[in-house]
Amino acid sequence: MPRAMDCDRSHQVAKIAPLLLALLVVGCAEIPTSTVSAAPVEVRIVLVTMFEVGADTGDAAGEFQLWFERRRLDTVFPFQGEHDLHFNAEQGILAIVTGAGTAKAAASIMALGMDPRFDLSNSYWLVAGIAGFDPADASVGSAAWAEYLVDGDLAHEIDAREKPADWEWGYIARHTKVPFDPDKPEPRGEIFRLNPTLAEWAYQLTRDVALPDSAEAAAARALYVNHPNAQRPPFVLKGDNLAALTFWHGEILNAWANAWVNYWSDGKGEFVSSAMEDTGTFQSLTYLDKIKRADKNRVMVLRTASNYTMPPPGITAAENLLKENEGYSGLSLAVESAYRVGSVVIDEILGNWSLYEKQIPAALQDADTTALASGHAPADAPVE
Repeated sequence: MPRAMDCDRSHQVAKIAPLLLALLVVGCAEIPTSTVSAAPVEVRIVLVTMFEVGADTGDAAGEFQLWFERRRLDTVFPFQGEHDLHFNAEQGILAIVTGAGTAKAAASIMALGMDPRFDLSNSYWLVAGIAGFDPADASVGSAAWAEYLVDGDLAHEIDAREKPADWEWGYIARHTKVPFDPDKPEPRGEIFRLNPTLAEWAYQLTRDVALPDSAEAAAARALYVNHPNAQRPPFVLKGDNLAALTFWHGEILNAWANAWVNYWSDGKGEFVSSAMEDTGTFQSLTYLDKIKRADKNRVMVLRTASNYTMPPPGITAAENLLKENEGYSGLSLAVESAYRVGSVVIDEILGNWSLYEKQIPAALQDADTTALASGHAPADAPVE
């Protein structure tokens, strides 16, 4: 490799070093000395949510509230990030609210991973958040387990009004010459693959979980006359995530998202959910894995549909986007679906911790030693 590139990388490392130090300070500032010197708290499940609406309880629920109310996350650990950490000491569930966007997610997860108060060496990480879903794949309220996480920000871009006439998009992969250039470099943050057998295990465990529905959601999905999957009642599926800091919307960008995920996954991934954090979260977990502070093979990403990534016929992208800015019509369904589906996985792992502490569930399937409990009601779920 040219020496100029080596020098450039050294310069980049020099610039990044202060940021990494700052992340440690953010996570660990104001931790009492007595807490640091005590034995670290064993964490079995790290529940990763991204935002909350208003208070943690008693109002409209964001991603964290139902877990807080139903999982007895009563122990509070001060945390110099978006939100204090909450812990169920009996079950070993630690919940974090990272804040929205890849930057906040990456910083929060790195700060947690380096926090000396916790032993995360055998922890399972469950990302449970809402997303926009492609109406070609699923309906509002549906839940998708991801295998591939694709970044929508790491790229070159020129304004579409200045692009060459033979370019379909003004957005191209770094160090390539044309959109979707087959001669692309090895990915360096553009795509991550989760443990595929763990993702499949989680899907198989939860595929028949009954998800919430409503008359309002049924009326909204009926508008998507060209998308049969968008008209189905909510269901569990496997589908991959595109993470980008820009909240995009519309049929054209939806087509780009499908092509971008297909491109970076070499045709193996299927774009289903659009959110803002997951590549940042997993990038930090990848680094933490290298220093044995976390196990990246124990990470699961569950996204549930609060809205669609494009409008139905007869409504413009701008009209639909502005309507969604007033509130996602499927938010309450999405957070309930995340709780119901995520709880099945959490309860299975905790109920068989003697097996899963040292060996990842999917590795045990062939031995037929798992106590698969697909379809059972999660702890403290409301009775309908």
